[in-house]
Amino acid sequence: MAALRREGRRFAAPLISPQPLNPVRSSISSAEDQAFMGVRSISTQIVRNRMKSVKNIQKITKAMKMVAASKLRAIQTKAENSRGLWQPFTALLGDTPSIDVKKNVIVTISSDKGLCGGINSTSVKISRALHKLNSGPEKENKYVILGEKAKAQLVRDSKKDIELCITELQKNPLNYTQVSVLADDILKNVEYDALRIVFNKFQSVVSFVPTAATVLSPEVVEREAEAGGKLGELDNYEIEGGETKSEVLQNLTEFQFSCVVFNAVLENACSEQGARMSAMDSSSRNAGDMLDRLTLTYNRTRQASITTELIEIISGASALTG
Repeated sequence: MAALRREGRRFAAPLISPQPLNPVRSSISSAEDQAFMGVRSISTQIVRNRMKSVKNIQKITKAMKMVAASKLRAIQTKAENSRGLWQPFTALLGDTPSIDVKKNVIVTISSDKGLCGGINSTSVKISRALHKLNSGPEKENKYVILGEKAKAQLVRDSKKDIELCITELQKNPLNYTQVSVLADDILKNVEYDALRIVFNKFQSVVSFVPTAATVLSPEVVEREAEAGGKLGELDNYEIEGGETKSEVLQNLTEFQFSCVVFNAVLENACSEQGARMSAMDSSSRNAGDMLDRLTLTYNRTRQASITTELIEIISGASALTG
């Protein structure tokens, strides 16, 4: 019998056509082979893998929301306490955003990380609007950028106007000493008549207000005081000690700028964490909705596969009995 099988193989080999197989037939046979190998259940496998990915994403977004909430509680108290630093300066020197000067420096404060909604885009839009509003033939506008995200957006179309970039502000816990050194570096490296600080003022977890604060140079403050108006009330104060009025104004404006920047950085950090909490909460809910839809799709696919297999078994049994 073994010899007959060998002879059968020997005689059957020349009977195979040397011409290529029909592509339609080959595709049908490959589909049949795939069905035989279990490709029918590949759709459920794909859905199961997708469900696993969505579950992992949901875990990450929930964890990021909890981290943002803990950071927000730590920063919010500092931000509320820092508001008492710059408010006396606003009462004394005022905040005049509409003042017309030649040299404007726009200090744009943003975050170093993303996934926090549109707070960085809002700051950049206001900065560009201020740049356009204060531009003119004899005027000079420069940017000082605090944060990686604002730098990435402004460098595209305003690279030549960027005077200074500082990133990784929140790598360490923020304090006034750190920010005052930062403010001193800015004042040493730029020439200005008005510093316009753009940031997001924190109101609640789901609400922040884009804000622009203005700090004038000592020369402009003295000029405006001589011209009258609200700044003219500075002459009602007596200066004690051996310092002149110009020196006092120099110290006041430097201290005002450091206090405003300190508050602005903290307010923006609070807005960032609040926006990140909202974004991660929305992402977690969206992941849950997607998981529900995928679960429904998976159950329907699995039930359809079981029904098809039952029909095939019943059809085969009927064919054998018939």
